[in-house]
Amino acid sequence: MKNLLAATFVTVIGSSIAMAGPSGHGDESKGHGGGGHSDMMETGMPGKASQVNRMIMVTMSETDDGEMIFTPSDFEIKKGETIRFMVTNKGELEHEFILDTLERNAMHKEAMAQQMETHQSPNAITLEPGEKGEIIWTFSNPGTFEVACLIPGHYESGMFGKVAVN
Repeated sequence: MKNLLAATFVTVIGSSIAMAGPSGHGDESKGHGGGGHSDMMETGMPGKASQVNRMIMVTMSETDDGEMIFTPSDFEIKKGETIRFMVTNKGELEHEFILDTLERNAMHKEAMAQQMETHQSPNAITLEPGEKGEIIWTFSNPGTFEVACLIPGHYESGMFGKVAVN
C-alpha cells in the first residue's frame, strides 16, 4: 500500500512539476493565466500580475497555545477571479501555503510525512520565519478547495482553510 501511495504521489507531483516547467513557475508565454491549458489544475491555473482582480494578505503564524494558523483561514472567491495572495510568515517556524484540492493536499501531506515531497509548484510557497512571498492564481473552476501547510504536524495543529469558489 505504501508503494502504491508513493507511486501515485510521485505521478501527481511529477505532473505538477512538469506543468509548471523547470523553474517551478508557469511559462507566461503560453497565453491566458500565465500558462497554457497544460497548466490547468482543478483549482485553476497560475495567473498573470497584469490580470490581478484583487489582493489578499495572508499571515502564517503559531499561537501561544500551540495552534498553527492562517489569517484569514477561509476565502470567498468568484469563478474567473485572479487573486494575488501576499503571504507573510510571522511565526517562529517554517510554514507553507499550498492551494489545492482536499484530495491532492491529503496525498501531499502523506508524502511530506514520508519525506518524499518536492516544493516546485506554482500553487505553493514555503517561507522561513519573517519571509514574504506571493502566489498569483486564476480560479477558473467553481468548487471548494483548501489552503494548507503540510509540513508534518502543522496541518494537525490547525493550519488549513477553505477556499470557496462560486
